[in-house]
Formats: sequence, C-alpha cells, structure tokens
Amino acid sequence: MMHSTMRGVFLASSAMVVLAAMPAHAAGQTRQFAIEAQSATTAIGALGHQGDIQIIAPRKFTQSVRTNAVRGDMTVDEALGRMLAGTGLVAQQIGPHSYAITARPAAPTLQPVRAVAVHAGPALMTGERAAMAEAAPMAAEPLSAPDEAPAADIIVKGFRRTLMKAQDIKRSAVNLTESIVAEDMAKMPDLNLSESIQRLPGVAITREGGEGRNITLRGFSPDFTRTTLNGMEVPASSDGLDSGGFTLNAGRAFDFHVFASELFNRIDVSKTQRASIEEGGIAGTVDLYSAKPFDFKGFHFVASGQGGYNTMTRQIDPRMTVMVSNTFADDRIGVLVSAAYSKRTVYQEGFSSVRWTSPYINGDSWANSNPTVTGTPAPCGAAKATDCLWAPRLPRADFFGNDQKRLGITGSLQFKPTDRMLISFDVLYSQLDNDRYSYNSMEWLLTHGTPGNFVGQTPLSFTVAPDGKQLVAASFNDVTSWYESRHQTSLSKFQQYVLSGDYRFSDKLKFDAMAGTARDAADRTELRFYARSTPHYYAYDYTANPDVAKVSYGSYDPNNTANYINALTAANRLNNVVKDNFTSKANLTYTDNKFNAKIGVAFNRRMVRYSEAQGDLPSFAPSSYMKAFPIGHFGDGVVSGGLPTFAVMNFDAIARSGLISPNYTDNTSAGWTVIEKTMGGYGEVNGEFDIAGMTLRANAGARYVRTDLTSRAVIAGSPVQVERSYGNFLPAANLVLNITPDFLARFSYARSMTRPGLSSLNIASPTFEYTTRTVGNLGNPELKPYQSNDFDVNFEWYFGKGGLIAVGAFKKDIVTSLTNSVVTKAVPQEFWAAIYADPRYSASYQADPAKVPYTFYTTVNAPGGNSVKGLEVTLNVPFTFLKGWWSNFGVASNYTYVSARDSTGLSPNSYNFTGYYDTGKLGVRLSINKRDDYLLSQPGGNGHVQERKYGPTQVDFSAYYNLTKRLSLNVQGINITNEKERIYGTGDGTQYLTREFSKTGAQWFVGARYQF
Repeated sequence: MMHSTMRGVFLASSAMVVLAAMPAHAAGQTRQFAIEAQSATTAIGALGHQGDIQIIAPRKFTQSVRTNAVRGDMTVDEALGRMLAGTGLVAQQIGPHSYAITARPAAPTLQPVRAVAVHAGPALMTGERAAMAEAAPMAAEPLSAPDEAPAADIIVKGFRRTLMKAQDIKRSAVNLTESIVAEDMAKMPDLNLSESIQRLPGVAITREGGEGRNITLRGFSPDFTRTTLNGMEVPASSDGLDSGGFTLNAGRAFDFHVFASELFNRIDVSKTQRASIEEGGIAGTVDLYSAKPFDFKGFHFVASGQGGYNTMTRQIDPRMTVMVSNTFADDRIGVLVSAAYSKRTVYQEGFSSVRWTSPYINGDSWANSNPTVTGTPAPCGAAKATDCLWAPRLPRADFFGNDQKRLGITGSLQFKPTDRMLISFDVLYSQLDNDRYSYNSMEWLLTHGTPGNFVGQTPLSFTVAPDGKQLVAASFNDVTSWYESRHQTSLSKFQQYVLSGDYRFSDKLKFDAMAGTARDAADRTELRFYARSTPHYYAYDYTANPDVAKVSYGSYDPNNTANYINALTAANRLNNVVKDNFTSKANLTYTDNKFNAKIGVAFNRRMVRYSEAQGDLPSFAPSSYMKAFPIGHFGDGVVSGGLPTFAVMNFDAIARSGLISPNYTDNTSAGWTVIEKTMGGYGEVNGEFDIAGMTLRANAGARYVRTDLTSRAVIAGSPVQVERSYGNFLPAANLVLNITPDFLARFSYARSMTRPGLSSLNIASPTFEYTTRTVGNLGNPELKPYQSNDFDVNFEWYFGKGGLIAVGAFKKDIVTSLTNSVVTKAVPQEFWAAIYADPRYSASYQADPAKVPYTFYTTVNAPGGNSVKGLEVTLNVPFTFLKGWWSNFGVASNYTYVSARDSTGLSPNSYNFTGYYDTGKLGVRLSINKRDDYLLSQPGGNGHVQERKYGPTQVDFSAYYNLTKRLSLNVQGINITNEKERIYGTGDGTQYLTREFSKTGAQWFVGARYQF
C-alpha cells in the first residue's frame, strides 16, 4: 500500500514538471479532424492523436458512451465540444496541452494540474495510470508555458499527418477500411486518384499512356469494385487504346483518370462489407469525397499552379487549381467552389510485333524460296520445320500522341438551420478531352506464302533461336508496308448533383437521407487509314534486344511518299456511351450508450446506352495525302538511337480534299440499352461489450435487394425488350476486439455480390442460324449476379506517433459465377417477332422458335467459380523515436499476396514503399509501387497459351517547401525512371514473345501554392 502511494506521488510530481514545459498555445491552434461516430474509448484516442494533445479518459466514464462524428478544421476545444455533445461527458483543460474527461453531473471545476504526461498522440489513459491522474493534486493557479515546444514534442504536419489521419479512420471503423486523406485543401498526395489508391494494400492499377485508369482490388477485375462519389454510386467512362486492351468503356469499371485529384479531400476503400453498404462490389467499395465548406471554418482561399515537363514530349503543360470556401451566419451557412484544369501531352512510343505466330498455326506456309537457315528448328508436325517457327505478325514502330485537357468544377452549399439539422447540396462537373494521333509502320508478315496483292513475302534468311522455336531474325524480299495512321478524338463529360441532409430528433435518434443523379457521356470519333507500299526488302533482328527489333529496308525509303501506291479507309466511325445513375436512400439510426441500430432503404436506377455510326470508307491514291513523320526525336526515350521514321497520312489535307463525307449512318443493330432498377433495405446493429478487460465492437446485419433488369436492342429491324428480376439476401458481420487500446483483432464475414457485366446482358447483334437452329453472340439477361462468401481476419498494432503494423488474411469463395456454355433451350418469346421478320428466316427450315428449341452459345450461371485468397501486410514507421532531424524521417509500406483459380488480371505479389522526410516546413518523399506480371487472356490470340502484361515498377517523387505560412513551392515527379510498358505472349507456354513495348517518359511538375 505504501509502495503504491509513493509511486503515485512520484508520478504525479513528475507530471507537473513535464506539463510545465508544454506549449500553452498548441491546443488552441486550428487543426483538421476526421473522426467517425463511435465508442468514446476509440474516438477520444483518435482526437488526441489528431489534435496533438493528451487526454485523460478514465474507463468508468467512457465505457458506456458513444460519441459524435467530428470533421473539419477547428480548435481542440471545438472538436471536443462537438464530440461530447449530448453524451453526458465533459472535457476540462487541466494543462496547456492536456484535458480530462469526466461525467457532467459530478464534474467539479478543474484548475490546471500537473498530470502524467504522455507523448502527443492517441494517448488514452486507462486503468492504473488514469486512476493516478485523477488522484493528482490540483494546482492553485494556472501554469505558464514557454513560447515554443520542447524538442521532444513533435507537432505532426504534412504527409505524416495524412498517414495518421488515415490510420485513425482505419482504427475506428468497424469494418476493414483503408483511407487516403488530403494533406490540405485541394491537395491530394498524387496527381491522379488511381495513383493514390494504388498505394493501399491489396490495390493494383492498370495504366494507359503512363497514367492510372482502373484499379484491381484484391485480385478482382475492375468490374468487381463499386465506386461512389459523395455517397452515391457513379459511372465514369473514357476512351482508350485498343492496342493496350482499352476501348470506349461501356462496362461497370470506373475510369478514375476522368477526375482531377484536387477536387477530392478523402478516399475510403471498404474491403469488408456491412449491411449498410450498398451491394455490388465483391472486391470492395471505393468512396470518393469532394470538399465541403463546413470542413473548413471561416474563409479560405487556395490557388496553385504547376508547369509539367515530359521527357518524351519535351513540352511544358499547365496544371492549375483554385478553391474558395467560406462560412457565414455564425457558421450556419457554408459555400465552397473549386476548379481544376490541366493539359497533358503524352507520347507513347515503342515497338510492336502485334503478336507472334507461325505459318503452321496460321494455316499456311512460307514461300518455297530456300532461305538460308542459321540454327536448328525444333521438330514439329509441319512438313517443313521452319513453318513451326514463331515470327512477328506485323512488326512495327509505334507512336501514340495524346493531347489531353481535363477540367473539373465542384460546388457545395451547406446549411445548418438548427443544431439538429444539416442540409448539403453538392455539384461536381468533370470533362476530359483527348485528341490522339497514332502512327504505326506495319510490315506485312501476317500471312505467308507467295507475294502478291499486298500480302505474302519471299524469305531470304532465317535465324533460329537456341530453343529452336522462334525466328529471332529474318530477311525478306517482296514485303508490303501497311502503314497505319489514325486520328481519334474523344470527350467524356461527367456531372453529378446530390442533395443530402440529416436531422437529429433527439440525442439518440437521427435521420439522414440523400437523393442524387449522375450522368457520364463519353464519345469517340475515329478515322483510320492504311497506306500500302510497293513490295520491298525488309529485315528484322531481335538478337540484341528481345523487345525492340533492329530493322533494315535496304535501298527502300519508307519516308518517300512516292513509294505508296494504294490507301484504304480502315475505319470511319462514331461511338457513344451514355451512363445515367439515380440514387435515393434514407437511414434511421438509434443510439443508446453502447448500442446502435440502423435501418435504411435505397433505390437505384442505372442506365447504360451504347450507339455507333458508320461513315464512308473510300480507297484512294495516297501520295498526295501523305507527309513526313511529324515527331522529332522519335523513340529516343525507348532505345538508343531512336526508332525509324516513316511517311504518314496528312489528316488536314484529307479534310480539305472532300474524300471523306462528314455524314454518318447510324448502325442501329449495334446499339443497345441496359437498365437496372434496384430496391434494397437493410437492418444493422452495432454494440460494444467489455470482455475480461478488453472491448469488443460488434456489427451485424443483413441486406435484401431486388434487381429489375431491362435489356433493349433492335434486331432485324424490330425493337426487342427483355425484362427479368431477381433478389439477393446479403448478411454481414464484423467483430473488432481491442485486446489493448493499441492492439486490435478483426474478424469479418459477409455474403457479397457483383452483377453481371453489361456485355453479358446486352442483346444487340445476335446471330441466328436457321438451318442449324443455333444462336451466337447473344447476351443473356436471365443471368444472376456473382455471389461470394467472404472471410477476413486482421491484426493491427498502433504504436508511437503514427506507427502501424497490420497483418491480414482474406478469402473470397465465389459460390455463383458466370461461364460460357452450349445450351439447348427454347428461344425466349421476346425474340420471336425479330426472327419472323428476318429476311433470312424461312418456314421451310422448320426452325419456328415457338415450336423447336435452338442451341445457344452463350453465358450462363454456374455453381462455384473463382476462389481468391490472400495476405496483406502493412508497416508504417515514423522515426519519432530518434533524436533531432532523424525524427522527421519515416516509411509507409505494404505488401500483398493474392492467389486465385482464375488469375486473369491478378498479380500474385505487389508492394508499395514510401520513404519520407517531413518537418511541416520541408517535405520530401519517394514512392515505389511494384506488381508482378499478370494474365490478360488464356488462351491468348494467334496460338499463344497465354497473353500477359508486364508488372511495372513505378517510381514517383514529391517535395515541398513552405516559404511562408501561406506560400509554398513544390516539385513532383511521376514515373521518374521512365518505366516500360510491355504486353507479351507465352507461345507454346514456355516462351516470352513481346507483343507491345513502349515508354511514356518521366513527368515532372514544378509549381507554387498559395492559401489563406
């Protein structure tokens, strides 16, 4: 007893000395908070963490209390007041940097005391330490404090602060959530949303033109991730390169590069389900949040400008942002407006084989010219062993030049007529314009045999690879050039309007609702020509570089326009995709101490409409409409010495000539519309339980949703509409055990679902064969969604000031999936009229769909399917345990391992590493993102067992320096190592045959930022 008393006196006395040295002004500074409504035990720790203060919170006061959400810029006093309003608790300042939490009825007025001091951070005192703090003697007078904090007290700012806030969100969430938080107003850590998201564990991205476009979450393709913006599910579509597997996006995947990152201040990725989360994302849900005026009290203005330089284009592009926010009428009205504009010039340059194949696989043979053969071809089933050798189909130098313009505008109006009511209206507009010229120097090795009519060739020499399977070098006579010139213009316009509000009937009962509409309209115009040359000598050689061949034309000059004698218009078309979403939902929440219950309903209407039109396709003599290759230093960033140039089409001359009519004819048979209407409801309960000195947070609930599907198309001139419906019951449960205040264990289970891809649901352009009574190329609106049983186990240890070690394992078992199959069944009645109207149909075929079944080659539901399991590890370590300037360093890193039965799009291993130095005045960070190669298709095209994509190592750099509190300078580097992009085939399964190899250059931005 005496020993315990003496120890208490000693600790209390020590506390007085420490607190006397703490800064009086620190707690009064305005700070940014992002804390969810949750248990007081967790929330108070998060507030101490984000406010850089010490909070003494005895468990006897907090264990049965649930606190309010706190978001936005405010002082610590204001944050504590909002958090504890209506809880029966009160916070009283007991020192310049310390607070104590007590029960309001019994709380005496506390004078500043010297209590036990803990390093600023999520220091929640419980147990014996809290009891001693309560017993500390009171001081008679307030304490004075020095003007500056001691060296050991680090005020966290900059990038490290965003990591801490993101960890607080993760820590307090009942389901597994990863977050990204803006460093400041209009200042996301990266220039592209997907580039930011890729730094989270379990996330990989696909890039186009050096910029992230879609995300792959936990090994699932982009269609399996649901994306919301300001609370509602939204679409986003854009154009892309078909050579990279991208076209105009008419599916469910979300194109993140449509939006400027400066428009958003937070991204959450929910990896496990709750009943209150709307269905649709087996992989998870990405929630995007734009800034709101009540996030920033008072008047704020931010403007930034950057100049971007790309090492490939050697051009300077602008990037600008402005944000204005203000609150009025005692902070009951708030208005925020922001705008972001950027221009980006991108050259994607490289070399391509357009896949490798062999004459044997292609069904033909090399011409009988007795070429010289170096090396020994492996034996095969062909009459000539050389016919089994893999060779490039259309070896070519590639240029894709993109001029992009991106504009984003947000507006937000918030109104708080009473303390119990909040109304928000948010508007977001984004526009992405792209003007692309593509030039490709294809040499015709696609088909083999005797040359003539612009195809075929005469082999002169073959060099066989050591494995006897590949022609690493060859020379030919009589090769025809098919040089492609393509001009694509595309425009994606996105607009969203969301009205939301909440009302507190009492401290225990809250109602919230929202209604919103979002529309994305994306279109592409494409004009493509092939200029065909006189036959000539051509040789390629991959021996020195397996990705880029050295080529020779002999005396032939591909830059001489007189060498081209014929031109074809390969494409002249318009494509258009319109996506419309409407969402309305409402929730009622009841909170009573440790118990929380929610019920809600949601209605969604999603519409996707695709259309296309066809223009003239003339042939013409090309020489008058060609010009010299327009790009200097072509390929310098790809290989030493650059790539060979060639003549290209002059689109301006063609436009002036009148060769191409401006008129287009609608291709009505290719158009389609899919409409989904869903009505869902859920019930969810949350509770906290004390178990052997530990706190268990539990969440359980279930969601039921009914989906009504309508699929429309015009078939054989007749409009056809198919309607189907289905329902899904989706239970979910999450458990979080606070083994200690800083060590958590999580377990989650859920039944999740993802609706079928739109290509599987649309019914446009089917092929009915009446003599064989077969049906091909017909979508199946009767498809039910993918369904999965999901299991997650995670352990998280939060230490120091922002440290985190987290290890988690997950498994997702698909219990209902989709597969291609051959099915004999009756033709649905909706198609009968179109079949009878088809001029090719005849009663003599005895193929009356009302009387006889047809054989369908289609997609159907199947039991079982993909099974995905994985491991995620996170290690974030700020070096605050070191002294002096070393304490400003830190690392943020994670590693993910994923395996699956269907590995399409999956990289088994991926990791992220960021090393940073951040003082709040000066910050520097270097980020490395790496993923393994991943499967694109199996089987691959042209006889390949697989087609795969190289997993790049992306290295990015960022630095800032604050000249004053308002003005800062910044430097950012994207892809600073000029990483390559590569697609390759595996041939017979053992080979590495490059299809596409390109680079886009390093991108550097230098600029300034001003705010007040």
